[in-house]
Amino acid sequence: MADEGWGPRPVPKVEGAPDLAAHIAHSVIQQDFDLTIVNKMDVDHGLTVPLSLLCGDTKEWPFKVIPFAVNVVQYPVPSGMRCFKLGQAIRKAVESYDEDVNVQIWGTGGMSHQLQGPRAGLINKEWDNKFLDRLIEDPEGLANVGHIEYVKEAGSEGIELVMWLIARGAMADVAGGPKPTLKHRFYHVPASNTAVGHMILENNQ
Repeated sequence: MADEGWGPRPVPKVEGAPDLAAHIAHSVIQQDFDLTIVNKMDVDHGLTVPLSLLCGDTKEWPFKVIPFAVNVVQYPVPSGMRCFKLGQAIRKAVESYDEDVNVQIWGTGGMSHQLQGPRAGLINKEWDNKFLDRLIEDPEGLANVGHIEYVKEAGSEGIELVMWLIARGAMADVAGGPKPTLKHRFYHVPASNTAVGHMILENNQ
């Protein structure tokens, strides 16, 4: 676990899946994505909080994890379309893997929030919920939304939402298959300065 200023989070160690990870890396590189590959990574709240929300208080995570660290801190950051296409590339990689494995693809990142400057504390519930609507019904159109709209409507940290497009790009309907089934949708603004959304889409083959 990464030390984010208060010591490492008291959660289980994340175990990787090196064989599948190597296959995905090879596949997406052949699809023209340039990756930086690391053998050991300190993971932060962007990974451990979603794991904790899904799995609860546990001594070990019930599955292995392959983290894709996406730069949403230092400009230039990747476009929504770049992330969407990465999701498509990951889907092809998983489908071509020799073993029959059950794979979930998660996109993480806070919804509207800004942590500094005159707009610190910004929350845009309307824009956030429209984002969730479009993520379901119009993912490719959503992938064309530019950085300026994210910053204007969702705050400087709202750009984290482009990572959700990786997960959405990996779904069957994007490749001409059936639409996914919405299993869960949740939106809440807790006491902090970050809007929180969850969505579970079940892929249909």
